[in-house]
Amino acid sequence: MKRLGILTSGGDCPGVNAVIRGAVLGGDIVHGYGFVGFRDGWRGVLEQDVVPLPRRSVRGISRLGGTILGTSRTNPLRDGGVAAVRESFSRNGLDGLIAIGGEGTLAAARELCGHGL
Repeated sequence: MKRLGILTSGGDCPGVNAVIRGAVLGGDIVHGYGFVGFRDGWRGVLEQDVVPLPRRSVRGISRLGGTILGTSRTNPLRDGGVAAVRESFSRNGLDGLIAIGGEGTLAAARELCGHGL
């Protein structure tokens, strides 16, 4: 089974929980993926702050404001580097990561992707 991580990073906004729910349900039902969430965005990736995200854990969250995973403005490239993110992928058995956020979050994800993550 493929396993994906999810993080929410940067400023909070409406609808983030619905995105988490959609990713987990769609990934599980359509593709058979398993999921873990990282608390407080990139900080959770660097510090191994992980929670399991089975389908039942996202039941009813789309009505909640904010993000069940929390958020931070951690920059993984500055605060830990590619090696720390690679270690997190390995330790958590991840095949990929869904990064939910704005310009900074996605710029970091693009850079990490360029390093094979």
